[in-house]
Amino acid sequence: MFASDMNPARDAGGVTTAGMVLFTIQFTWPHGGRSVFLSGSFNRWTELVPMSQVEGCPNVFQAICAVPHGCHEYKFLVDGEWRHDEQQPHKNSEYGIVNTFDTLNRPAEVPQHRISAVTLNQAMPRISEEDVQASRHHISVFLAAHTAYELLPESGKVVALDVDLPVKQAFHILSEQGIPMAPLWDFCKGKFVGVITPLDFILILRELGNHGSNLTEEELETHTISAWKEIKAYMNGKVDGNGRPIPRHLIYAGPCDNLKDVALKILQNGVAIIPVIHSSSEDGSFPQLLHLASLSGILKCICRFFKHCSGSLPILQLPIYAIPLGTWVPRIGESSSRPFAMLRHTASLSSALNMLIQAQVSSIPIVDDNDSLVDIYCRSDITALAKGRAYTHNLNEMTVYQALQLGQDSNTPYETRSQRCQMCLRTDTLLKVMEQLANPGVRRLVIVEAGSNRVEGIISLTDIFKFLLG
Repeated sequence: MFASDMNPARDAGGVTTAGMVLFTIQFTWPHGGRSVFLSGSFNRWTELVPMSQVEGCPNVFQAICAVPHGCHEYKFLVDGEWRHDEQQPHKNSEYGIVNTFDTLNRPAEVPQHRISAVTLNQAMPRISEEDVQASRHHISVFLAAHTAYELLPESGKVVALDVDLPVKQAFHILSEQGIPMAPLWDFCKGKFVGVITPLDFILILRELGNHGSNLTEEELETHTISAWKEIKAYMNGKVDGNGRPIPRHLIYAGPCDNLKDVALKILQNGVAIIPVIHSSSEDGSFPQLLHLASLSGILKCICRFFKHCSGSLPILQLPIYAIPLGTWVPRIGESSSRPFAMLRHTASLSSALNMLIQAQVSSIPIVDDNDSLVDIYCRSDITALAKGRAYTHNLNEMTVYQALQLGQDSNTPYETRSQRCQMCLRTDTLLKVMEQLANPGVRRLVIVEAGSNRVEGIISLTDIFKFLLG
């Protein structure tokens, strides 16, 4: 089918030629293999287009090609063998059995795995403001009718820490338990008083690294969480007229609170989780910690309810690039209202931690020299430094790669590397992105260019809910 001296591949991106309208088409091979290529009548059967494995789906390969208007045939070269996808339209031809598609009479809805983009030069798909508001209303009504009690799993564990526990012990406990944060219990007050998060540990390590800091490595051994919270209050200027730290009230939800109020509490306070606490003043018993509510759990409820009636939510079928959603890499000549942070794996861990704080983001894509995604560094990765007391090392001399290797050696069920480094395409629908983010441990998706995995943007759970709730 090919000449032996043919060009082995071409750029899978879409192109336009004078006087010709080209369609950007996403092809998918969902049946596994080690190396998969694509070819067809759209490139005159003269070139092999390499297909990229989808992150988190080892049997799925994708490629995007620009094809001219008309009827087309195509096949896949899987591990050196020509194959067709029996699940897609196919026919006999001079090249054996081939898959087929055409752009002549395109239906209103085409399966995501066959054609997922639009014509180049065609107007971006749009939805009326009335449909957006109607979709938001449906979601709002659903969330208001369901409670936090529905988020509780049938079985599970919730870890809480004593507020008088030394910071070092807390650091190791979170690492060993495979959790990034935990509520804090004050025995003297008989109530939950706060949450310790990865950001606390990042700030503590920054303090340790600052010259003239009041915290030293020795103090980390005995310094309590409550003492750290006081220092943090002073650092943030949260003190009263007498110079005493102002106690911060715990943000929590009751099991009967509706899901909309829970989501709004998370968004408005800029936190990742809020404890679900049952408190009864009648019998004088201690408050009971039932669950840690997150946007991921709430999104799972939304997807489960609307998956089979997505027609009532027109916005779910829109590609994410057509929605004001997420943070995107600025193009040449464009300005961005929000910074987009990326780092090379050779960057120091210290610079990564500084960027997490300064850019006020929860994760940073790690890219190669072509800005292609190779990994991601998240706030929660800080707990991996507990292994071998790596936090005692000079963070300016430790690279992001070395820090990620520590995490790779101590992966936990809470958040595996494949979950943390999930990707999506700009042509994916909002529903598909929501379903990915609803999976346990997945907190953001990196938007990449098909084929090259070049980073184009990032979408977080917070972005989704800010859009859905308006």
